[in-house]
Amino acid sequence: MTITMPKITPHLVFNDQAEEAAQFYVSIFRNSAILNKTYYPDKVGALAGAVRTVRFHLDGQEMIAVNGGPSFTFSDGISLYVNCDAQEEIDELWEKLPEGGIKERCGWLRDKYGVYWQINPTVSWQMVNDPDPEKAQRVMDAIDSMTKIDLETLKQAYAGT
Repeated sequence: MTITMPKITPHLVFNDQAEEAAQFYVSIFRNSAILNKTYYPDKVGALAGAVRTVRFHLDGQEMIAVNGGPSFTFSDGISLYVNCDAQEEIDELWEKLPEGGIKERCGWLRDKYGVYWQINPTVSWQMVNDPDPEKAQRVMDAIDSMTKIDLETLKQAYAGT
């Protein structure tokens, strides 16, 4: 059997919640699915038969979740950045992803598994990288003042209104 994988695939290493987390993420993002699972072999004792890896797609992005044991934890040093096309998508993800986790500033949240996410409108990246430094700064100031990102507020900051 040949499995084709993209050049770069994020690996999320959990204690023992890889399957649960992958199912949670797949239930939230459109166009998502569990692709396959692998299991620990019988010779590994207490882990025998337990899920080892879960390969899945989140709206086209391939990812792998691994059960690696309690020595693995997540930090805000790495996050999953989600480009949203509309405020409705931002609102939906903002309500579902942090269930059991924490909503933070500037569009950041931490889910119940400890994974950090940034939920932002696609146009925000263009706005904060505008060649006009005043426009870009107004947008950055607006983002810094928010918890959940509000697209209309960013547009107003960008326009200077």
